[in-house]
Amino acid sequence: MNILAIESSCDETAAAVTRGREVLSNIVASQVEEHRIYGGVVPEIASRRHAEAITGVTGAALKEAGVTLSEIDAVAVTYAPGLIGALLVGVNFAKGLALSAGKPLIPVHHLRSHIAANYITRPDWEPPFLCLVVSGGHSHLVEVRDYTDYRVIGRTHDDAAGECFDKSARAMGMPYPGGIALDRIADEGDPDAYDLPFPHVADHPYDFSFSGLKTAVVNLLHNAEQKGESVSVPDLSAALRRRVCDMLLRATEQAALDLGHTSIALAGGVSANSELRRRMEAMCASHGWRFGRPELCYCGDNAAMVGVQGYYEALAGHYADGSLNAYATMPIDCLTDIK
Repeated sequence: MNILAIESSCDETAAAVTRGREVLSNIVASQVEEHRIYGGVVPEIASRRHAEAITGVTGAALKEAGVTLSEIDAVAVTYAPGLIGALLVGVNFAKGLALSAGKPLIPVHHLRSHIAANYITRPDWEPPFLCLVVSGGHSHLVEVRDYTDYRVIGRTHDDAAGECFDKSARAMGMPYPGGIALDRIADEGDPDAYDLPFPHVADHPYDFSFSGLKTAVVNLLHNAEQKGESVSVPDLSAALRRRVCDMLLRATEQAALDLGHTSIALAGGVSANSELRRRMEAMCASHGWRFGRPELCYCGDNAAMVGVQGYYEALAGHYADGSLNAYATMPIDCLTDIK
């Protein structure tokens, strides 16, 4: 089944052609350089750039895959969650393309597609498994019971892990995207140089709260500035990176032990974090658990993962018609507009 997939949930305009788990092409047009000027994604600019890039990116994906639109069996598109203006560009483009070409339309949830990135990297990876989904906007612990059957057992109560990284990095003067810069600088630092808090959510052992940790970093920087003291950016970055990983690993390990999971996966943009990947692999090895993580090229937003998840949504009969809308928020276990 050849699927043409479209992704436009944030600031990457992406298109891909997939066949089952096989990636025939994967084209991404990034807007990072433009948004770096503002220190973060500007939704209106992102939407306009998607509108400008989406036709060319789609054409490039078809060309790289060596297929024509007539050889495509279905069109898959990210329709939730994300920046609503950005999502609308992709959804409306996909609807128009599917209608004009007479192809079925497959709506895909963004977090489901991030989880599906593991299927690209590991052809033998299959449910059930426990997945830690971490990105700039989401931090979830998800039981993946089947390819389209999910149960969220843990989530952040405020900021996401990626948001904590990005905003702390910005406070330390790093360029956007801050999480990537912080990960690199942290390799040069001493994580023991600063004692950062370890927030817990009372009575919710699988949940997260990163707001207080972010605030602790910002307050540390402000207090040092007021006193005329210097702060070691590499050391503070290393301390923050370790603490975030501590929190993510603690909840994941506890959930796996309590619920009897022996296959653990990472997904989302923060799954590219070097310490998280390293420590998660070591934790799984210590318990004799299987460990899955996407290749770095599939950690960020891309359309290949949308196409792969779209394949499983199609097998489950999850299609949409011309009334498909975009949604800024939507639980991973509750789809809307499925016909």
